[in-house]
This record gives sequence, structure tokens and C-alpha cells, in this order.
Amino acid sequence: MIICFLLQVNTLSIHNLIIHLVPTLSLGVCVAGKDTSSRICFSEKKYKVEAVKLKGEVSCKFTESVSPVGQLELIDRIDKLGLSGSFEVETKEALENTIMYSMKSNSSSKEEDLYATALCFRLLREQGYHASQDMLKDCFDGKGKLPSDINTLVELLEGSHLSMDDLLLGKNTNPMLLQLAKLNFNIIQATHQNDLKDVIRWWRNLCIVEDLDFTRDRIVESFFFAAGIASEAQHGSMRKWLTKVIQLILIIDDVYDIYGSLTEVQQFTRAIEKWDPKEVQKLPTCIQICFRALHDTMEEISIEIQRQNDGPPTLPHLKQGWINFCKALLVEATWYHKGHIPTLEEYLDNGWTSSSGQLLSFHVIFGLTNYKTTNETLDLCKNCQEIIYHTSVIIRLCNDQGGTGERCVASSIICYMQEENVSEDVAREHIESIILNSWKKINYHFNTLSTSHQKIVKHVINEARMTHVMYHSGDGFGVQDGETQDQVLINLVEPLI
Repeated sequence: MIICFLLQVNTLSIHNLIIHLVPTLSLGVCVAGKDTSSRICFSEKKYKVEAVKLKGEVSCKFTESVSPVGQLELIDRIDKLGLSGSFEVETKEALENTIMYSMKSNSSSKEEDLYATALCFRLLREQGYHASQDMLKDCFDGKGKLPSDINTLVELLEGSHLSMDDLLLGKNTNPMLLQLAKLNFNIIQATHQNDLKDVIRWWRNLCIVEDLDFTRDRIVESFFFAAGIASEAQHGSMRKWLTKVIQLILIIDDVYDIYGSLTEVQQFTRAIEKWDPKEVQKLPTCIQICFRALHDTMEEISIEIQRQNDGPPTLPHLKQGWINFCKALLVEATWYHKGHIPTLEEYLDNGWTSSSGQLLSFHVIFGLTNYKTTNETLDLCKNCQEIIYHTSVIIRLCNDQGGTGERCVASSIICYMQEENVSEDVAREHIESIILNSWKKINYHFNTLSTSHQKIVKHVINEARMTHVMYHSGDGFGVQDGETQDQVLINLVEPLI
């Protein structure tokens, strides 16, 4: 539900935003110099009742629109307004009817044929249906020349890259649809605000910020990232779990990258492998605090996941994710202390794990599945391992491109520059090409999954999407005065009026 667009507002540091949000754990306070004490409470029942009524009216639009093109455009607008989750049944039925319908039977023009075919191709792929590229052969002349119609060109472009972030809704968007989109956004935002209050309370009760002056206090940014991974109202528990995990990832990453000596992080890694607090007793107090926070929080999360999903124990598998992550960080710390700059291939063989993508994905999959046996969940992990890998690669490379340079280990950019003796600009272009290729692989493998698996794995892919949001203009976790704080205000604080 995160809408990635820019808005100029009076800026306020994330830290100050937390101060404003936290004292009474209430969001009805002054934010960015604005008195929000009279803010509408969209969590009230009457707004949810109004949303249900509007959803019913919008649902009727599917039957009112008799032409395939009209139904496709309705699906497209619903998706771009963040409402697709509310109309899954109608969308599925409309798309399946479109597949069976001959798009050329009653069209008024060739341009309409081409536009409808290109739009249908994109929507089918976005919704997880198999759509062969042969569908598009009529969109080109015999020499491969592109069509002249701008709408067809836009759909071909989006269909080829599955670029779904634009909010290009057209001039004919139904006012009722816009009203529902705003109301839906505000209701979900109110849910997110309550979740944010809960994780801020957890963070304050953890009482470790004062003892860890070397690490990043980024609880709001962590929640923003988590909300982008699982924005749906029903996934409140997942947002809270992921927020805690992301904040702990930042802390542990700083232990390896900034605070700990090589000997200390080697011992810390052994402690993680054994999952034993006794193994850190001889380490500095700060590192002991980090271990206890991780150990106790993960024990709590695993119990909550097992209780909520009524499934088998998850701690052994979540622990393995942390072990893999910490061992990858240790490899990077070893490279740094030895002055070793790896090849890009060597870097990525380790970097996809140190990116934390695999670790986050384990929490997403085990947190969202309600399988009764561990093997079923592990089978899902296996089926989407290519998606997890390429999502992790994107996280690693976007971090390298937008990071502040505080990481001790050489980035992918430095590795490629040294390996190929090229300029930074050339290296960045090469890294961009790897990111683009990873997205193509993600889109391909996603469409091979069953519908039930797609509903879970789409949240894994959201990790990569949110990474682009956090790093496309710099380091969204490292710098607290910039675009990230504006995005927090837009998405988590200010309602759409």
C-alpha cells in the first residue's frame, strides 16, 4: 500500500518525529509544525462501514462494463489505486473471461485491438497468469516496428518490465473509485499507526539505545520498510515482527561493521551458531546486550508465530537464517581486516546472504504460512529459492549504490572497478544491469508458482521493492533528514484528504 511519490513538506528529523509520536504513544499530536489534535480517526467503525458500501458499488462496475477493454481498464485503475486486494474475486473472473473472449471480434479499430492486447498481456502477467509473448506479435509490423499509439506503447513498456510503481490513472478515473482509494488508504494508515505505536513501545521497553552509542536507532524507518513488505491491514503481526527483525539487523550489522574487532565478531558468530548466551560472557558489554536483545526477541517472535498460525515450531529455522546472516557478515569482516577486495562474483556469492534478504524472507514465509507441518513451509522456501536469491541480490546492490559508504567492506562497485579496471560510472552501469536482470528473473519465477504460493511470495518480492524506495536517493537508513522522512510523513502520518 506504500505509494512511492514525492511531496515537498516541512521536514522534521525522524528522531524528532519519534519524540512527537511517542510521549503518550499517540499519533494525535503536533507533527512537522501542524496541529493534528483534531485529526480524523479513520479507525472508527463508521469509516469502515462507508468503505464496505463503496466497495460494493465499485464491484458493480465490473458487471456494468461489458467490453473487455473497459473491464481491463477498470482492473488497471483499481490496481494503481492500491485497491486490488479488495477485488481479487472480481479481477480473477474478469481476466478469465477476457482470456476466453476474442479481443478482435467486435473492435472498432486496429489501434483499439493493439491497445487491448498490450493491456491484457500486462495485467495477466501481473496477476500471475501465463501470458505468452506471442500475444504481442500483432503489436509489431513485419519489420518489428513499434506501434504509433501512445497508450499501446505505455502498456508494452510496462508489460516488458512489469514496472508497476507509476500512478498514471488517466483523466477518466471514476470519482467513486478515487473516494474509495482515499478512504481505504486512510483506514489502513490508521491500522499502521497503531502498529507503529506498539513497536515503539517495544523498542523503548528494550532499553538498549542508551548502551549502544555506535549503532543506528531506526525504529520508524524499520517499520516503514516492514509496512511496505506487508501493508495489508490483516498483517499487523507480520509488520511488528519484521520491524523488530529489521532493527536488530541494523544493530548486528553495526557490531560487525563498526564496533567489534575480528576476534570479537568471530566469537559472536560462534555464540549465534550455538544460540547460547554463555558464549558472549567474555565479550564487551555492548555486544552482550546485542546478543541478549536478539536472542530474547527471536524466542518471543517464534512463540508468537507458532501460536498465531497454530503450526510447528519455527525457531530452529529462524535461527538458521540468523546464523547464515552472521556468518556472511563475518566473511566481510575478515575481508576488511585482511585488506582483501574480492571479485564481484565472490562478493555476490556472499553478499546476497549478508544483504539480509534471505533472513527477512524466512520470517515472511514462516510468519504468513499456516501449514501444519514444517516440510510444507520448507517446500515453499525451496520452490521460491530463486526469487529469494534475486531479491537478496537487489537488496545488496541497491544498498551499495545508495549507501553512505560507512560499510567497512568494499562495495560491489569497488569490487568491479578493481577487477575490470573501469571508472565508477561504468561500474554503476554494470551493477544496474545486474539489478535489472534480477528483476526479470524474479518476474519469470513468480509466474511459475501456484496462486496460493504467489500470495505469500509477493511479500518476499516487496523486500526488493522497498529497497529501491529506501536507497534510490541515498541511504534511507543512514541519513535521517531527507526523502525517507517525507515518505514516512506521507505514508504513515498524513491522511489523504
